[in-house]
Amino acid sequence: MSTQTASTRISPEDCTSMAQVREGVDAIDRELVALIAERARYMEAAARIKPSRAVVHDDWRIEDVIGKVLAESRRVGLSTELAEPVWRELVRQSIAYEFEVWDRTRGS
Repeated sequence: MSTQTASTRISPEDCTSMAQVREGVDAIDRELVALIAERARYMEAAARIKPSRAVVHDDWRIEDVIGKVLAESRRVGLSTELAEPVWRELVRQSIAYEFEVWDRTRGS
């Protein structure tokens, strides 16, 4: 099993086998996991900073994030029909995690 990096990964357009496709997807998944882990650390920081549990869920901020993601999706050519539900679930899970951290760090 090889470990591709962004600089060595075969582009999707150049793949000629399912093994190459899977290797590329697996490499991207590793990168995504690292980015989501970093994003989770920001949720931990938010839980630490927010003064009350009542402000953990913020509808305005949710729509702000989704709007920015959709704009970026259009810019890079990602289907918004794919991006929107993925990010809505990511945000939903991030809020649940932030609540968990908020409660745990305050002994709730």
